[in-house]
Amino acid sequence: MPTPSSRALSIVADVSGVLAFVAIGRASHTEGITIAGVAETAWPFLAGLAVGWVVTRAWRGPGGPVRPGLVIWGCTVVVGIALRAAVGDGVQPSFVVVTAIVLGALLVGWRAVARAVTRRRTARITPAQR
Repeated sequence: MPTPSSRALSIVADVSGVLAFVAIGRASHTEGITIAGVAETAWPFLAGLAVGWVVTRAWRGPGGPVRPGLVIWGCTVVVGIALRAAVGDGVQPSFVVVTAIVLGALLVGWRAVARAVTRRRTARITPAQR
């Protein structure tokens, strides 16, 4: 069972990933990286992230790369793109592809790295140390 601190770190990692995606995107399009600008661009994806956490009940095991990571990623992209379209923001095919790739790397990637590190640490523990 995950500890409260691991849950909090998982939420921070996911939110940070979405905010990094937004900030990088805004910077690459020479839009300002202001709090208001980032918030305006990020809210649909943060809403999708929240949906993903609820759908998977990620608070029960937030670090798994396959489940909940893939579902959280999918919800973040699908809900985020749908909300952007609903409010009239751009959802060009190239944006959707880049969004899916970058958010996949960020939301599933940290989970895969965490799992690899955990497995490596566990493998180093000898039976006598257990």
